[in-house]
Amino acid sequence: MELIKSDTSFDFMGKSRIAITLSALMILIGIASIIFHGGLKYGIDFSGGTLVQLKFKTAPSLQDVRDGLKSMGLDDSTIQEFGSPNDILIRVQRTDGKLEAVGEDIRNALGSKLNKEDITVERVEMVGPKVGKDLREKALLAIIYAIIGIVLYISWRFEFQYALAAIIALIHDVMITVGSFSLLDKEFTLVTIASILTIIGYSLNDTIVVFDRVRENLRRRGKLLLKDIINTSINQTLSRTLLTSGTTLIVVVALFFLGGEIIHDFSFALLVGIIVGTYSSIFIASVFLIYWESRFSPKR
Repeated sequence: MELIKSDTSFDFMGKSRIAITLSALMILIGIASIIFHGGLKYGIDFSGGTLVQLKFKTAPSLQDVRDGLKSMGLDDSTIQEFGSPNDILIRVQRTDGKLEAVGEDIRNALGSKLNKEDITVERVEMVGPKVGKDLREKALLAIIYAIIGIVLYISWRFEFQYALAAIIALIHDVMITVGSFSLLDKEFTLVTIASILTIIGYSLNDTIVVFDRVRENLRRRGKLLLKDIINTSINQTLSRTLLTSGTTLIVVVALFFLGGEIIHDFSFALLVGIIVGTYSSIFIASVFLIYWESRFSPKR
């Protein structure tokens, strides 16, 4: 099935300056947002603390919830709705005591302002600060190991410059995805790390398809410039790229809108990552190959 014929001649590389400027702008906005917010908004997984999810029969006033928490010295807790006004998430720095006791203590404290019988403790999660730090370090190592493995694999299958091009595109995708989390003030959790690793795999697959076609066309290069070969290769794989990205996006959009709050951030990261990953395979990785040849292979 072909959405677009393989003999199209869109000049993708002719728009490379615009694309690179757009990418640089998005990355800078994300970095500025992270600096402005004083870093990423880590979830319980990474920052440590206790997460309590409560369900109310009728939607409570957030101020009443906050007043109830004041009575037990938890007035600095973060309170937010979770999916519906009847579901409330409470994040506190407390990490001592049993899980059941923490949830029940909060339920009893809110009973002074609200009807205790209308409150149900849905879940309680607790992570110590040392565990949170350890999880942050392991999450970072997981991303680093993935990138090292990618460099080795692409260097073996193609050439070193292809590996560098793929890594630059992956770093581009990760930075924009992380920046979008900061811009929208979303929590950065282990689920987010899982989505980033998924994005890395998806984006890499798309990039390799383009690279494979570039390598095939280079064998019968003749007097064609690398820029023209890359344009031809991208056009030849464009139908496949749109089919793959389009069908994947349909599933991710469905998860984003219908999957519920539990996987909302995961599906959001995938939504951003798939769009940016497809874009970077065309405009970031391919452009680097042209730069590499102009800088290090002038004779070619």
